[in-house]
This record gives sequence, C-alpha cells and structure tokens, in this order.
Amino acid sequence: MTTSSELVVVPDHLNKLARILPGRFADLLLFAITSTALVVLFRTQSNFRLVDWLYVLQHFLVLLFALVRSEALVADCSADSNIAVGVAYLHPYAVAMCLQWWPGKVACPRAGLVLTTVAAIFGVVCLLTINDRFGVRPALRGLVTRGPYRLVRHPLYLSYLIAELGYNLQLRNFGSILFGLLGWACMVYRIIAEERVVSKDPNWAAYVAGVPYRLVPGLW
Repeated sequence: MTTSSELVVVPDHLNKLARILPGRFADLLLFAITSTALVVLFRTQSNFRLVDWLYVLQHFLVLLFALVRSEALVADCSADSNIAVGVAYLHPYAVAMCLQWWPGKVACPRAGLVLTTVAAIFGVVCLLTINDRFGVRPALRGLVTRGPYRLVRHPLYLSYLIAELGYNLQLRNFGSILFGLLGWACMVYRIIAEERVVSKDPNWAAYVAGVPYRLVPGLW
C-alpha cells in the first residue's frame, strides 16, 4: 500500500531541479523504452497496416508529451507504484516473446483487428486530450475532464484493455494470456494509485459524481 509519506508534494523551488535531474532521467528511460518498441515494430512488421501506423503515432505522442509535460504538484514515489509501472510497460514485450517462442492459437482475427484498430484510434484521441498532463508515474498535473474523460475516468487504460482483447483474438497462447492478466492487474493498481493522487485536486469530488466509472461504463 502507498503511505501518505510516499505521496510527495513538490515545492515550487524544487520543481526546476526535479525536472532537470530525476525528471530528465525518467524522460530518458521512457525515450529508450519507446524507441525500442518502435525498432521492434519496424523490424517485425513487413507490411504496415493502419493500426500499426496508429501505434507508431501513439509512441511519438508519448515521447513528445513526456518531454513537454507540465510539472507535477503531487507525485506517488512509492516502490510498489514503480513496480506496477515497470510491469505495465514491460508486459507487452513478454507477450510478444511468448508468441514468438511458442505456437499460438487463432480465435477470430478479423474481430481482433477491428478491436485493435478501434483501440489505437481511441488511444490517440486520449493522448491528444491529455496533452502535456501526460505522465507515467501517478501524479497530479491538473484534472482532465473533457473528451473521452467524460465517458470514464481512465479512457486511455480502456484503450489498452480493448487492444489486449483484440490481440488475444488474433493470436494467443498460455504465456500471452498469463502476462496479459498480470498487465491488467498492474493497470488496476495504477488506476487506484492515480486516483489516490489526483483526488488531491479540489474538483475531484465533482468529477467523480459526474463520471462514476473508472474503466468500463456500467461495470467499474
């Protein structure tokens, strides 16, 4: 669990230093991970489809917003939060390796392609809506309440969930399902951790009253 001592309020006079040192290191790490993902995508895909180009666009938006994002007012620096973020970013690579090493089963590839394409479009819309308030670690950079954030409180994670379902419909095995479930568990933890931080915003209670669902409308 995250303790109150691990929710760090960033003073104004330290914000510039935080951006130069650990903030820059986080940006460099994110740049390395995203660049690796792009290299893998370009090397493994001989024919680029619309969905592939949309995910390339997502990666570039993540890099851009990570470099120009606004300063955090409150941040969750706990070890368990860092682990959840790390697993969430690494689990797609683990899924890809499982499918490369062991044979996978095809369920409904056309439906899977439709889902991944819808998820990619939805993800781009979410990233453009977040803009410079995007962050990897749970942090408060201001409340986003417009666009897809009127549907659920974490629509970007919803796009990840739809994409994961789409990929599993196209090709799956026991390992990919196992790592997928682990990724979902970390996503749920990140949602709870982020809401613990973002609830410091004075407009949070009104937003929750108007948008009651975190991830899936009518369910949770």
